[in-house]
Amino acid sequence: QVPLVESGGGSVQAGDSLRLSCAASGRTFSSYDMGWFRQAPGKEREFVSAISRNGGSTYYGDSVKGRFTISRANAKSTVYLQMNSLKPEDTAIYYCAADGSYRNVPGQTIGDYDDWGQGTQVTVSS
Repeated sequence: QVPLVESGGGSVQAGDSLRLSCAASGRTFSSYDMGWFRQAPGKEREFVSAISRNGGSTYYGDSVKGRFTISRANAKSTVYLQMNSLKPEDTAIYYCAADGSYRNVPGQTIGDYDDWGQGTQVTVSS
């Protein structure tokens, strides 16, 4: 198990922005695809975004496309999720995940990922 620690969550109003961070340790960070998922109360965990090992490929769930941006700083072993134009339906616990497989493209399902963080709460009020 490789520790992943999310931060940057909080309570904001609709239309505001937040940037989440996920700090990794105990690995060669650049060898891992990274992903973000979220889970709202009463709902299953949902794919949000993913980024390839070198940052060259990014993917987004339909519900966040055009509003969220994933990026990574391999020298800092950190992946980010910039969230703009937040909506109440974005309220969820956001999880960072790492995938060490040599996958052709970053995984977009829960089963594709090996390690998970504890999550950080994002609450968006109207």
